[in-house]
Amino acid sequence: MITREEIANVLDQPVYDGDGNKIGDAKHVFFDDMTGRPEWVSVKTGMFGSAESFVPIRDAALVQDHLEVPYGKDQVKGAPSVDVDAGGHLSETEEHRLYDYYGINWDSVLSEAERTDDGRFAAGPGPAGTAGTAGAAGAAGVAGTTPGGTTGREDAARREAMRGDEAMTRSEEQMRVGVERHESGRARLRKYVVTEEVQQTVPVTHEEVRVVREPITDANRDEAMAGPEISEAEHEVTLHAERPVVETETVPVERVRMTTEELTENETVRGQVRKERIEAETETFTEDETRPGGKRRGRE
Repeated sequence: MITREEIANVLDQPVYDGDGNKIGDAKHVFFDDMTGRPEWVSVKTGMFGSAESFVPIRDAALVQDHLEVPYGKDQVKGAPSVDVDAGGHLSETEEHRLYDYYGINWDSVLSEAERTDDGRFAAGPGPAGTAGTAGAAGAAGVAGTTPGGTTGREDAARREAMRGDEAMTRSEEQMRVGVERHESGRARLRKYVVTEEVQQTVPVTHEEVRVVREPITDANRDEAMAGPEISEAEHEVTLHAERPVVETETVPVERVRMTTEELTENETVRGQVRKERIEAETETFTEDETRPGGKRRGRE
């Protein structure tokens, strides 16, 4: 169990489940005003801490530099959303929803709240019969719970101390936006073979027979009269022709590779932050009301 003295070591520290998975960061701690013990811790979850989930702190443990709770990460992130009033208190209905979600017996919570730290029974809750964390300040005789390590009774003491310096502190939340790198896609080079029809014109030659007739002259008479006078004969000539011959060879033509290029663009992120407002209230009284023994109709 986390003690009051350890609260400063819990706030803004990582929160892990029993399997070592980080759930988020501790934002606020809520006390039970009747027992004075820490009851809930709110954990900032989601991307950039955009959501806040409530976790029971009664069975949590402070391990080195982080808080460990006996609930799974998915269970905590799936906890019902609850509203915290302007005074920083959980209503009985909201707290009851959380106890039911985490499987905590509501009657046992009431029994703990009715006991003081030394084991004696306290005066008991108000008409609603609720624990100290159930209502807003002063409702049903219960002080309620406030975040950040303060109880309803401590708030009253602070208000009393503030009367001396007549000043109060106004706080507000600020949104911090970061970036995270994630895988957005994949690109690959793939080589495959296609067959294309190509055409090329080449010159080819061939031989044809042409009959040449020469008259008998003194120059060729002896050669012409060398054979018999009358006979049959044949003379054969071989003809030649060219034809295209196709061969292929593989040659490198280019190299292809991929590179990545980072492009920066602006993206608008919207979120919600809470701010405290401080307003002054005044009351006026008649002359009769300011006299000794005079009855005032304003606030007491």
